[in-house]
Amino acid sequence: MNQRATRVLLWVLALATIVVGVDNLDRPLANPDEGRYSEISREMAESGDFVTPRLNGLKYFEKPPLQYWASALALTVLPRTEYTARLYVAVCGLATMLLVAFTAWRLGTPQTGLAAMIALVSSPYFMALGGIVTLDMGLTLWTTLTLCAYLLAEREAEGSRECRRWMLTAWAAMALAVLSKGLVGIVFPAAALAIACALRRDLRPLARLDWTYGLIVFFAIAAPWFILVSYANPEFPEFFFIHEHFQRFLTTTHRRTEPWWYFLPILAAGFLPWMFALPSAFAHGWNIPGRTRETQEMRFALGFGLFVVLFFSASGSKLPAYILPAFPPLAMVLGRYLAEAPTRKLAWQSAPVMLVAVALLAMAWRIPQTAREPWTRELYAHAQPLAIAAAAILLATSAIATAAFWRGRRWVALVATAIGMVLVVDCVEDAYEEMAPRQSGKAVAQKMAPLVKPGTRLYSVRHYDQTVPFYIARTLTLVDYVDEFEMGIKAQPRARLEKLGEFEAQWLQPGDALAIMQPDTYESLRVQGLPMQLLHQDPRRVLVRKP
Repeated sequence: MNQRATRVLLWVLALATIVVGVDNLDRPLANPDEGRYSEISREMAESGDFVTPRLNGLKYFEKPPLQYWASALALTVLPRTEYTARLYVAVCGLATMLLVAFTAWRLGTPQTGLAAMIALVSSPYFMALGGIVTLDMGLTLWTTLTLCAYLLAEREAEGSRECRRWMLTAWAAMALAVLSKGLVGIVFPAAALAIACALRRDLRPLARLDWTYGLIVFFAIAAPWFILVSYANPEFPEFFFIHEHFQRFLTTTHRRTEPWWYFLPILAAGFLPWMFALPSAFAHGWNIPGRTRETQEMRFALGFGLFVVLFFSASGSKLPAYILPAFPPLAMVLGRYLAEAPTRKLAWQSAPVMLVAVALLAMAWRIPQTAREPWTRELYAHAQPLAIAAAAILLATSAIATAAFWRGRRWVALVATAIGMVLVVDCVEDAYEEMAPRQSGKAVAQKMAPLVKPGTRLYSVRHYDQTVPFYIARTLTLVDYVDEFEMGIKAQPRARLEKLGEFEAQWLQPGDALAIMQPDTYESLRVQGLPMQLLHQDPRRVLVRKP
């Protein structure tokens, strides 16, 4: 394949990804992360306070502000829609794909660049998270840029202008990673560099870091916000650095405990069409015959990616999206293998995916029967055809790829897999959208919005739906609810009603009022005789109005 054809394929894949991605950016925001982070950005845009993040009007210091800033800016200049809320995440995902392709191209050939991008585009895990509002895709972009800039600097002559430019880019990207999700932005590249030095038995890479100018760039970008937020909020340093970093990693206080191997199946399924090729790809990246420089680069990328997985595997707090930063560097390693491995070997490694697809097809067929309640069963029934379509596309894609590899048509197999997996993700996200009544409070918010006037009192009773405030552009008074607001409530104790009795007394005061609660709370208050007009009820939430 010549360079022109490679370049055309790269842009076709990027365009297809954008088109399919845009189609999925308008689904209702889901609980909890999408509602939480979108609402923090909305409140920041509304208040104009870009120093102290707030959620539902309460101080919220769990994460740094880079994504809040970007989304708040978008919400300032664009309509308040799901598209706008997801814009930063989507741009970060696309930028990461192009960055991986560019770096793999520069470190190898146009073909290895294309193959690396295909490895990432055909990762259902990466592509799905590119349309979900979490902080992990932003972190992934900046950690990937840190890695790629360092690798490109290593290719330049020490002390040259190009080497310094790439190295300072790495320092700047590391600062932006810290502003995205905290100290892991330093930990990941530092660990990868330490691993590389240990493997090479050589400390000279440390001397190429341009420490003086690098540290100036890093602190000029990362330090100002930490200084300003600490000055404005003296409680910030202890909560952010101790509670949100060391306690989250070393303890189970966040109640997200999982076994040590939790991320291994996520890693395998994340590269679904290549899951059986991963061991060979890692072995190939560890030792590329006859190419010392390329081996060192692939070992660095491999060490970076695997350290991310091991780091979070050792943590006391685990969520599926945590290992997303591992996927771009591992995609570069996998792409190199897909571009260079014998096609017959790739055919044997692609064939078993058909069995996985058949198993997923059987699971999709039985989705409605797995629901415990009628409402969820009905939603599953609506999602079932799309889930079946996703499994069927995976089956067809793996069959086409296996046949093409067997006949020596490497690029037909790779491109067909990328396009097929983009369609699979599209079907899965459409199926998830069918679950919106269960996962999102948008329907409740739409009923609230016409009733909310400047003087309307709004309550969230023993319950907090993360998505509702974003849609109604108002905060709610929490009633007998703490959860993640513990720190904010300590700083602003008068911002909530501690006991249910206080709510009952306020509810009866003159003026219009709306309240959201769970069905059991509603039933308890109804039995007690509290006057309430029922506006909406489903198995997860109830909306009432003061008569």
